Amino acid sequence: MISLSILNKGIALHGGLLQVTNITQNFHVFIFIISILIVGLTSFYPRKVWVPEFSSLKEILFNNFYYYSTKITNKMGEQFKIIEYPLILLFIISGASFLISTSDLVSIFLSIELQSYGLYLLSTIYRNSELSTAGGLIYFLLGGLSSCFILFGTSLLYANSGTTSLDGIYIITSLSDNINNWYTPYYINLALIIFSIGFLFKISAAPFHFWSPDVYDAIPTIVTTFVAIIAKISIFIFLLELVYFTYGYFNEYNWTIGLVMSSLFSLLIGTFMGLVQFRIKKLLAYSTISHVGFILLALSISSIESTQAFIFYIIQYSISNLNAFVILIAIGFSLYNYITNNIEYKKLIDKNNSPIQLITQLKGYFYINSLLSISLAITIFSFVGIPPLIGFFAKQMVLSAALDNGYIFLSLVAILTSVVGGVYYLNLIKEIFFFLPEYKLNPILQKLNLDGTVYGKLEGKKNVLLKTCNFNYKNIVMSSSMSITISIITLIILLFIFMNKEWLSMGTIVVQILFTF
Repeated sequence: MISLSILNKGIALHGGLLQVTNITQNFHVFIFIISILIVGLTSFYPRKVWVPEFSSLKEILFNNFYYYSTKITNKMGEQFKIIEYPLILLFIISGASFLISTSDLVSIFLSIELQSYGLYLLSTIYRNSELSTAGGLIYFLLGGLSSCFILFGTSLLYANSGTTSLDGIYIITSLSDNINNWYTPYYINLALIIFSIGFLFKISAAPFHFWSPDVYDAIPTIVTTFVAIIAKISIFIFLLELVYFTYGYFNEYNWTIGLVMSSLFSLLIGTFMGLVQFRIKKLLAYSTISHVGFILLALSISSIESTQAFIFYIIQYSISNLNAFVILIAIGFSLYNYITNNIEYKKLIDKNNSPIQLITQLKGYFYINSLLSISLAITIFSFVGIPPLIGFFAKQMVLSAALDNGYIFLSLVAILTSVVGGVYYLNLIKEIFFFLPEYKLNPILQKLNLDGTVYGKLEGKKNVLLKTCNFNYKNIVMSSSMSITISIITLIILLFIFMNKEWLSMGTIVVQILFTF
């Protein structure tokens, strides 16, 4: 069997099981970049000691600053004691990469299961957390149910088409309805609807969303970041090619109407259910469902403009969501120096893995760390779609494509839900900026003087004690990895209007290649 063959727009590998095209290559790189940023949350300790007089470039390069760092830098954090963590991430990223490149029903199922099993394991990997175990179990059971839909749809597609190759199915769907009576229109369309239901489960699109708020809230925040972003990118890119090659197949029965209905439900449920949430990760879960509605709307239109909007929306959704979760994690770590007398906060379960769980925990945070608060505010305004932030351009592109293609009702619903959704986003802003904090500096830390020593090279000898110093709680700051990640992503969200040409040109080129025969 020939394992490598040349396609019109790429290369087929392993007898057509996988394919390499411009879109797959671009999104492989994008997934790797996002994964690197998420892995950075657990690759470096979240806090460090910064003493200005010992932090010059010369001191950093040639000398070493030692201090008792176990508790300050959170070296006892659960994520730093799990040796299986990198291997499970490898499974997830490999599954996502294969799913983006898949070109056969067999490789589709293997890829989505490889990705899903990694996410199930990652959700339950924090062994000291009962909530995480329960959330992971819910995710596993309902994820298994969605896999049943995918497998059932796969079997129907094979039974009705006689091939497992997506190229073969694309050829059948491009034939005229009178070419062969055996291919009755609703056969393959019904199979594709059932097939797509399984993937809508996986991306938590309404009305198959009911698992995501509880799972997002139960599992540790670092894991939620992976589940909320990586799991969706690969599925959406796979659905893009599936919709593109089957769109217009017997219009009166076309299966993409299911995506349109899911988009409508996602916009409504994601917006109105978010209004009553008081737990922040549940709020972000419903926010994600609302964004999925916009993405599905762009996907189901399948025109050049909508596909460009689809690709751009996925990119901006991923980086904005990543920034929100990284800031949420950073806020939890930044409260190391503070205590609170609020009994509700003290009774929270699983505080070590998810320090920030309630919206009210952000009350007055601007007076504790103004830069992090402003970064979070910029990200939230981008979610709302306030110009000139990146989220505004993404929503504008989707709505413009929808109106151009006659989706007037859905466009009105999307505009309405964006306005209503601003209410729960602005509630976060109100809590952060318009109240005084309930946190107070830990009196023990205020009185505590910590010791540090500087070792370096002197007269040809290494590791010579050069000097000693004292520092206090004011010198305990966020690690460079978190600070740099948040700064870069926030600047991209804020300053997109000044560098939009390169981003939009890249999306345009990729879409033109897809739509040019």
